[in-house]
Amino acid sequence: MTCQICGAWLPVGAMFCGECGSSRSATVESRKRPDPRPNDTTIIARLPHKAAIISVPIPALVPVPVRAAAVTNVPPSASTLPSSATFVLTFSTGQKVSVQGSGLIGRKPLPQPDEIFDDLIRVADADRSVSKTHLEFGQHDGEFWVSDRVSGNGTVIRRPGETAEPLEPGRRYVLPRGTRVEIADHSFTVA
Repeated sequence: MTCQICGAWLPVGAMFCGECGSSRSATVESRKRPDPRPNDTTIIARLPHKAAIISVPIPALVPVPVRAAAVTNVPPSASTLPSSATFVLTFSTGQKVSVQGSGLIGRKPLPQPDEIFDDLIRVADADRSVSKTHLEFGQHDGEFWVSDRVSGNGTVIRRPGETAEPLEPGRRYVLPRGTRVEIADHSFTVA
């Protein structure tokens, strides 16, 4: 009898192949293992409603092209945006971005097919500690909020005069101006 994996001759009564170590009954199909690597992109399931999560009804919108944020971002004229406050995000990389509305932050932020954002902010990170789509931000009643998008290295916020607080993925946290947001090895402040 021969091994079904490597083809080596098996002595009578042998339980394992002396060449490859496979079981006598092993086949090429039985030796295949599933790929342990996760997919590059995952769909984030919505969290059940909690009292601390801000739920904002969004009317049906006509898709608008996403405006990629540059190093010095000049917001569009006020007549093209709904009334919202302007926030300036100053990154540890020296990047300064003015934002109105919603957006994503990461090494290469990418919205899901059914999502529309005003800004996609890329963080230069050679060490790749920041996830591709690390953080989501937006506004509610003129207040700025952030939500971790199940990032690999997590997000920590430091509100003025308070201790550091790690973010629970998928939950929105309202931030006052002056808050420092740490995204892996980088950070930004909200002004």
